[in-house]
Amino acid sequence: MARWLLHVDLDQFQAAVEFRRHPELRGLPVIVGGNGDPDEPRKVVTCASYPARAFGVRAGMALRSARRKCPGGVFLALDPPAYDEASDEVMAVLRGFPGRVEVWGWDEAFLAADTDDPEALAAAIRAAIAELELGCSIGIGDNKLTAKLATGFAKSIGKASAANPGAEPEHRAGAATGTFRLTAGNWVEVMGQRPTDALWGVGRRIAARMAALGIETVADLMAADRDRLAAEFGPNTGPYLLALGNGRGDTEVSTEPRAAVGRSRSETFPADLTDPVEIRAQVARLATALAEELAAAGRVSTRVSVTVRTSSFFTRSKQRKLAVPSADVALIAETAVAVLDRFELDRPVRLLGVRLELVPA
Repeated sequence: MARWLLHVDLDQFQAAVEFRRHPELRGLPVIVGGNGDPDEPRKVVTCASYPARAFGVRAGMALRSARRKCPGGVFLALDPPAYDEASDEVMAVLRGFPGRVEVWGWDEAFLAADTDDPEALAAAIRAAIAELELGCSIGIGDNKLTAKLATGFAKSIGKASAANPGAEPEHRAGAATGTFRLTAGNWVEVMGQRPTDALWGVGRRIAARMAALGIETVADLMAADRDRLAAEFGPNTGPYLLALGNGRGDTEVSTEPRAAVGRSRSETFPADLTDPVEIRAQVARLATALAEELAAAGRVSTRVSVTVRTSSFFTRSKQRKLAVPSADVALIAETAVAVLDRFELDRPVRLLGVRLELVPA
């Protein structure tokens, strides 16, 4: 039997959890975020149901903007404990199937399994999750990269099938609705003419830099010169990009919880901050709370970063490495304020954030 990687991604997860306890909301444009009040300043959408997305509502959008786009939307408050519980139910179901499960968050996980029929396994997983009154899409691949990308196609298939049940989706690759298989065998056919930022791990800035070199599509990246990429992006990143372009990725699945390499706190303020003394006090408060949280968990910090976002949405971060790794709350707070002092606070401040990099657990 062959080893397959399955990427399980729960559909419209937060909204779907709300549907379980409020069935009357199914089919409505549900928008989750903040305290559920679209008049609440500077709170954003964390999940939009598919009907809400049809109005142009997206995660990360301000709640006020979401209401303008979807005035008939149903706004609901975030409920992390409910999402924790639902996620735990799903992961317990996944662990009941043969294979190894690596959890990546509330709503996604990888499953490595030895099987001759990965589509049948995916169908069984989707049926089991449906019994929890939740839905999912599953990407099937020969590594994590291809499986993750395949999930995007699986979601597209599911939406297309719902809109037109008689249509045969392009590049279906024999998959049932809600699943898709992407491997070395169909990599060029499916991915070759797509832009490089369609690759998992390639953002717009990297894609723009590659475009300046004449590398605009995945096929272009596949044919790129390794040495040229290394010269432009560095000896590690260059070859890594070439590997991504050729559909090569990690195949290891760890059942151990991933230890955080850093932790952060940020706050968007109801009114812009202009007083430098108040700004320093807020950074000290955030850093103190974060340091106390990590000290209680027995973690030690190595570097302190501070992020400042102005009223014009200009965002910048600065950092400082601690002389020695430390869990000293006062030292960390003082360092955060010292980092803040390197900013020119000449504009109203909308958001402040503090991040601590940690010694590996």
